[in-house]
Amino acid sequence: MTDELGLFDERPSRERPRKSAPKARVKRKRDNRKAKLLVFGLIVLLVIGGGVWYGLGQLANIGGYDDFAGPGETDVVVEVKGGDTTGTIATRLKDDGVVASAKAFLTAAESEAKVRAIQPGYYVMRTKVSGVDAVAKIVDPKSKVGNLQIKAGTQFDDITNGDTVTPGVVSLISKASCATLNGQQTCVPVEALREVAATADLASLGVPDWAVPDASRAEPARRLEGLVAPDVYEVRPGSTAEELWTKVISESSARLQSYGMPKIAETTGFTPYQVLIMGSLVQREAIGADFDKVARVTYNRLAKSMRLEYDSTVNYVLDRPAILTRPEDRGKAGPYNTYANTGLTPTPISAVSKEALGAAAKPADGTWLFFVRCQKDGTSCFADTLPQHEENVRQARANDAY
Repeated sequence: MTDELGLFDERPSRERPRKSAPKARVKRKRDNRKAKLLVFGLIVLLVIGGGVWYGLGQLANIGGYDDFAGPGETDVVVEVKGGDTTGTIATRLKDDGVVASAKAFLTAAESEAKVRAIQPGYYVMRTKVSGVDAVAKIVDPKSKVGNLQIKAGTQFDDITNGDTVTPGVVSLISKASCATLNGQQTCVPVEALREVAATADLASLGVPDWAVPDASRAEPARRLEGLVAPDVYEVRPGSTAEELWTKVISESSARLQSYGMPKIAETTGFTPYQVLIMGSLVQREAIGADFDKVARVTYNRLAKSMRLEYDSTVNYVLDRPAILTRPEDRGKAGPYNTYANTGLTPTPISAVSKEALGAAAKPADGTWLFFVRCQKDGTSCFADTLPQHEENVRQARANDAY
């Protein structure tokens, strides 16, 4: 039976896939795209991984392990900065020629817990030593040099009390500059430091702008007095006198700024330098608990044009720590004798703490005009009138505090 009309004719099987062919092509394209994305992703990961590996290799010299042997060659001063990691220290030691590779130091450091306690500062090391020797050297307390500690109340010159000499700022800087490098001492003499302090350009040393005019008018030997804030400084042995002063004064200026200078002086009626002077007087005249009251006495006396009559100012030029002064000393003429002169001293008389400076900028409320140390712990008694003060003096003597 023929189907001339084609009603019962079946299409050949080879023609049936025509409707599904586009789906197959789409699928193949999707598979190809996925494959390409996968390959691209792998390439990206390889590139990123290679970059990370390279970066780590640069930081810690992971790519190679070289090590020196032997006693080393020469002494060198290496700096450890605040926030340095062990890896950073290792890299700097390699750059300075101490170790052959950072990895040599890092490997040796794994068995030495003291490495994690290394403090910022300067260390005398040897060039071309093994990682083990470098670790042993840097954790040795004797290797750390250049540590300078200035306490509140320290004055520029040494203070002599009988056979006891308390080093002043200049002597302390000189001592901190000392280290033995290849058998030679690096100490900068006190005389060289004094010369720079008296003659160098103040701004170039780092003296803050608000202090330059007044310090410039001061006696050359005392113009840096009070501009070294009490703190811990790290100075590099081998530096010149000018480099030492520049580092210390610049860092001190930043500390004084952190205390609020010069802004804290704006409401006082005094210049920032005058507030610094008052802070130094407060520092030397009282214990911390009485700082703001002594500052108020200073303000009140200045307001009435009364002489301050502070023994600390007389003793300052005598380089003496005594609380009291002798009549003959009080009778000597001089710009620092507040028994003879009205007003503030020409410069500060000591390193000023944040607390003393704050008290000078914001004294306690009160009408006191007199004070005397009346207790053995240094506590002062305050008075508005001379009779009241004289009674406080009698009490101080009874307490063996005067």
